[in-house]
Amino acid sequence: MAIIKQHDKRSGITYAYESHSYWDPEKKMTRAKRKLIGRVDPETGEIVPTDGRNKKCTASDTEGADYKKMYEKLLKKYEAQETLIQSLKKQIEELRNN
Repeated sequence: MAIIKQHDKRSGITYAYESHSYWDPEKKMTRAKRKLIGRVDPETGEIVPTDGRNKKCTASDTEGADYKKMYEKLLKKYEAQETLIQSLKKQIEELRNN
């Protein structure tokens, strides 16, 4: 295994990947699997762990979360989707009858 640094020209960020080489018998050549480790800090050169979506990996993200509000928000979204589904089914039925 090796650590590979790859520079993204669009964002200007350098990412660090863990690369694992293996033999592909079907293609008869070596292949590599990469796993994102994190971003490379341009000033210090050290690797800052990330989850791949430009967010820091922290365990404290769920602390202090208001689960009741989150549940109510998801429930409203679900109800809106159900209403939309029902109205679309009615429109499909009307189109079939015409």
